[in-house]
Amino acid sequence: MKRVLMIAYHFPPLAGSSGIQRTLRLVQQLPEFGWQCAVLSASPRAYERTSDDLMDEVPAGVPVRRAFALDTARHLQVAGRYLASMARPDRWISWRFDGVRQGMQLVREFRPDVIWSTYPLASAHLIAAALHRKTGIPWVADFRDPMAHEGYPADPATWQEFLAIEQTVMRDARRSVFTTPGAAAMYKERYPDAAARISVVENGYDEESFANIVAPPLAETRGRPIVLLHSGIVYAIERDPTQLFIALGRLYQAGRLSPGDLRIRFRAAVNEAMLRELAGRHGAADFLDICPPLPYRDALAEMMAADALLVMQASDCNAQIPAKIYEYLRAGRPIIGLTDPAGDTAGVLRAAGLPDVVRIDSAAAIEAALPDLLARWRAGSLPLASPAAVRAASRRSRARDMAAVLGASLEAS
Repeated sequence: MKRVLMIAYHFPPLAGSSGIQRTLRLVQQLPEFGWQCAVLSASPRAYERTSDDLMDEVPAGVPVRRAFALDTARHLQVAGRYLASMARPDRWISWRFDGVRQGMQLVREFRPDVIWSTYPLASAHLIAAALHRKTGIPWVADFRDPMAHEGYPADPATWQEFLAIEQTVMRDARRSVFTTPGAAAMYKERYPDAAARISVVENGYDEESFANIVAPPLAETRGRPIVLLHSGIVYAIERDPTQLFIALGRLYQAGRLSPGDLRIRFRAAVNEAMLRELAGRHGAADFLDICPPLPYRDALAEMMAADALLVMQASDCNAQIPAKIYEYLRAGRPIIGLTDPAGDTAGVLRAAGLPDVVRIDSAAAIEAALPDLLARWRAGSLPLASPAAVRAASRRSRARDMAAVLGASLEAS
């Protein structure tokens, strides 16, 4: 069996990030495809929130090392301020130093055939690059999002560091992996010499996590509002709900929609104050339920019990797909997409047989679509994801694809 050393900041007991799932499920499932795993992650002190709910899912016998790490914004600030240079390329750059040291120990003890690192965080790729230079072990760099692109990162110095890191990756890594076709196409155009070494392995859902969760039938909604669930972080730009709230306020004022018809539940949104402020400003506050995080399996059960599921993604993230969308597919509920019809998120929905995509940046389009969507839900005519699309989105399927990429990095030796 081949061996892979996986460098990932996002790993249990970190709480509140769907990014945990990609690495955790690969660690669970790659052995089925001939790859034994070890993990280099960060000290839990660096995490803003922790939870033990996924710790038991780390397979017994998998070596997990945790490098000393601090969060610059929390641990190294004085009077509420810190040097920006101490948070580049990210706030957790401190784990780079012990990460390289402990990574070299793992190389000696575990003797990996391949080093794999995953962004975000950018510092994970810096650790992997250093280990690759020191050992010559083939390196596979995983990008859950694009790095340097127009307008991101906003700080010019950080943008330059991101660009330098991705240039290092494209020069030195045997394979670069992206989670969306759009991101892969962007990087093939940006780095034509590396195009043949760029692959796509999408995110997915873990079937075992859904075990023993029974989905109730779509409930009768007579006399109660339809519950539309958004599960996960709401960002001020990338998932801006402003136009949704404007549309809700207009419909409410016109008497075409009331909180007795629709409740939008934001679960674990993080930016809760922003949601309340925007909704209040636009007359939509009565439509919202803002709820705290749940343990992972409880969050999945909530998806399976919701009347419908909401995914939001702005046009400046057209080359990104929210990882949550694959769990939505498996949950077996209607999905409404507020996104750019030309983006990869809309592409996933259409490929699954889910055509209900409305522009997230158009209050007029949302205002026109919502009453019809709710009427179709009550009539039972909103479609569900096709079984073939659901099967293809499983983490097991993705692990098989990643194993092929790892194998290809050895063939290039």
